Amino acid sequence: MAIKFSQFTVGSSTSDIDYLVGYKNTDNIQIPVGLVAANTTYGVSTAQAGANETITLTGSDSSTDTITITAGNDISLTDDGAGNGFTIASTFVGDTYTIGTSTNGSSVDVNLDAAAGADSNITLTPATGISISQAADVVTITNTEPNATHTGDVTGSAALTIANDVVSYEKVDNEFKTSDALTAAATVDVNFDTAQIFTLTPTSSTTLNITNPKIGITKAIIVTGAGGSYTLSFTVGGAAGTFNKIAGDYDDTSSTKNFIQIICVSATEFWYSISQIS
Repeated sequence: MAIKFSQFTVGSSTSDIDYLVGYKNTDNIQIPVGLVAANTTYGVSTAQAGANETITLTGSDSSTDTITITAGNDISLTDDGAGNGFTIASTFVGDTYTIGTSTNGSSVDVNLDAAAGADSNITLTPATGISISQAADVVTITNTEPNATHTGDVTGSAALTIANDVVSYEKVDNEFKTSDALTAAATVDVNFDTAQIFTLTPTSSTTLNITNPKIGITKAIIVTGAGGSYTLSFTVGGAAGTFNKIAGDYDDTSSTKNFIQIICVSATEFWYSISQIS
């Protein structure tokens, strides 16, 4: 059928129209105006909403949609004041600590004193061969193993070996490198454990009593004559023992030095010689 456009009333907006008309082939068609209306466009604006930020979408069809951005922990949202943007920032501030130390037995405690949060404590515990000390909040860790000193017998199944040519004179026990001035008396102990050289000026006839004898060990005893015709004899551990004189006799002439060399051949037997300066 014929359509007279002069019969149409002019509308001012899409709300004035229910349908548009057209045709397909020979058919007349009604089309809802919403199917062909122009797409809606949006304007964007932002605004501060307490600690949060809102984004408002205003449509060209006068519709509005609001999106709220919520600030999480340690986050701040700040509107830029222009109404179309905002800033996201972190408000996290790390804690600060004051460090102190204290002795805890053989260990050292490192104390972290927090300015705001919880305090913390770290304990430094020494392992074998390590020592830990502290002074004025300075912790010192020392390796004690290289200079460790062992006293007493070495026991256990593990073999202990010492490399050749490493024992110096300084490391030898005092019984092999020192001198002991004996005190005059009727009986004077000569302790094989204390010295290598013993000296004595008697004030009476004297018995030299050997203590702590060690088989194979030789000691030297220098007795200076007192000029009193004193005699010299030996015992071991307070008993007679066996003392085999190889050569020489004791001379008590004043200031005469008698050099006595005595070697232990068993727990109760000794060989010795006495000589004077020629």
